Amino acid sequence: MSRIGQRPIPVPAGVTIDVKPDKVSAKGKVGALTVNLVPEVEAKSTGSTVTVSAKDDSDRARAMWGMSRTLIANMLHGVANGFTTDLEIIGVGFRAAVEGKNLKMQLGYSHDVLYPIPEGIKITCEKPTMIKVFGADRQQVGQVAADIRAYRPPEPYKGKGIKYSDEYVLRKEGKKK
Repeated sequence: MSRIGQRPIPVPAGVTIDVKPDKVSAKGKVGALTVNLVPEVEAKSTGSTVTVSAKDDSDRARAMWGMSRTLIANMLHGVANGFTTDLEIIGVGFRAAVEGKNLKMQLGYSHDVLYPIPEGIKITCEKPTMIKVFGADRQQVGQVAADIRAYRPPEPYKGKGIKYSDEYVLRKEGKKK
């Protein structure tokens, strides 16, 4: 049985929620999002909370129950507060800057890397070696951060590259004579 699915989801202040049989929509100060529900799961709104329940006792319904509850909880947190992922750039001459609707990065290649900033995502560079990705959709924020990191993942010998701010890069010892 799902234990996460049993917990009610509190609706944050300032968020309006609309529960329909096949989808749940929320609108807050950061943005508006919608979660489509699978047919085996139903959601009910009771004022300040949302509850998710499985329609039957099948394995798929129980599996989707907890997942649907987590997706709705992430959506509510995202439209109320948003999600942030911080990236660090390490390397001599490596830097990034936001230019219009593009993130311009110099990562040691012969050319600058331009990353178009998707709709619903806000990228800021407080320092040339720090990138902050912010948005309402947790999945989209994580995907954008992973796409940026993929241009130059951290390497284990000198640690150069783009890494998450909380990521630890396991360093290797160099070649011996």
